Amino acid sequence: MAIITLTTDFGHKDHFVGAIKGTIYRELPEATIVDISHGIRPFNIPECAYILKNSYKAFPEGTIHIVGVDSEPSPENRHVAMLVDGHYFISANNGVISLIISEIKPEKVVEIDIPNPVHGSFPVLDVFVQVACHLARGGSLDVIGKPAVVLRELVEFKPRILNEGKTIVGSVIYIDNFGNVITNIEKHLFEAYRNGRDFELSARNKILTEIYHTYSEIINFDLDKNQRKGPGDLLALFNSAGFIELAIYKSDSQTVGSAATLLGLEYRDTISINFI
Repeated sequence: MAIITLTTDFGHKDHFVGAIKGTIYRELPEATIVDISHGIRPFNIPECAYILKNSYKAFPEGTIHIVGVDSEPSPENRHVAMLVDGHYFISANNGVISLIISEIKPEKVVEIDIPNPVHGSFPVLDVFVQVACHLARGGSLDVIGKPAVVLRELVEFKPRILNEGKTIVGSVIYIDNFGNVITNIEKHLFEAYRNGRDFELSARNKILTEIYHTYSEIINFDLDKNQRKGPGDLLALFNSAGFIELAIYKSDSQTVGSAATLLGLEYRDTISINFI
């Protein structure tokens, strides 16, 4: 039986996650349910997309992903289910899916239209769970809805290319558990416009001229320890998900601070790269 994953902004204080799992187990006692995250900040679509984009591929094909962020239906926020990259996603058509699968074309997308739907304030339970259980039993997308033509895109969360390709203007989309700042500028975009040029990455009043591939690359081990960069120094790197990330090497956000606190960066703040 297929795995069902849950990614929501429900947290763990309330009954929501328990009710979702209980309902799935009541319908499918042999189900395997995996929590990806319930710590998404409320209604934060880019954060949800970043976490799910970089975790879903670790699951086997056929996995069903319930996306419970900004899921209340409206004429501009309809429910969809789709098969893409061998995985099923069930979500509101609020832009989160287009961010997750930005470079992959879905195999099939349907607008959910199940019989006798419950029009309540808990659509993840009332609608998404029904669809997930149907798919987990081997059911078809064709049964649960009609073909959907367009997935909503959130253009405002994509980097902008300015100054005839000499400038990339991005923004903060996520701050992780270490206080590291993740931008929406991906490595392939950076390299496509760099063309071998030097650059300056600007974040608040800091300018960086190197981007590393690991955190420890900031250290020049050929220098004496008192001459090296190291703990407490700011760096930029392409993280494991392929996004540009700002970090303070081996900092503790609970004591000395993190990249987010020391630079004063928050969600949606601007990061720019100028090619020289």
